[in-house]
Amino acid sequence: MIKIHRKKQDITTEALVNTVWVSTFLALILTIPPLGIFLGIYFTTTNLVVGAVVGFGIHFVTLAFSDRISKRLTEILS
Repeated sequence: MIKIHRKKQDITTEALVNTVWVSTFLALILTIPPLGIFLGIYFTTTNLVVGAVVGFGIHFVTLAFSDRISKRLTEILS
């Protein structure tokens, strides 16, 4: 017979609140700078393609470092 182990379900309120704040700050860090760069390029040059390419590029560069950013935010907020 197969025994299925139950995972711990006890999550403290402090850990839950910390997770929500880290996730919120990480989402802001990953979205606001690329969006600002995209809009800045679009409104100054009126070139949608260049703005989109640079904005997506910056987004994926910050996404590549999201693990490090998340660990640093967790350290700061803990």
